[in-house]
Amino acid sequence: MSTTINVILTDSQKKAMDYYMEDIQGFVDNATHEAARRATDEIVAKLVDHCNANEIQLATGRDAQVEQAFTLEVVTTAKVRNEQEQTPE
Repeated sequence: MSTTINVILTDSQKKAMDYYMEDIQGFVDNATHEAARRATDEIVAKLVDHCNANEIQLATGRDAQVEQAFTLEVVTTAKVRNEQEQTPE
C-alpha cells in the first residue's frame, strides 16, 4: 500500500523553490522519505525495548515491526500524542 501526498505552492513559492533547487519534487520526495526512515528507526527501537522488557516476540521485517508497535500501543500518532498533551488531568 502507498499514499500520495500533494503539495500546493503559490506562484511566488514555486519561483522561490526554482531559485533554490532544480528538482522540487525530488527534494520533497527525499525529505519525506528521510523523515519516514528516521521515524521508523525510532519506532523500531522503542518496539525492541518493549518486546525485550516484556518477553514478546518481535515481528519480522521493519514494516511489520512498525505495525506491531502501533498494535501494541508502544507508539501512537503525533495527532493522538498532541491531543493527550492538551487534555487536562
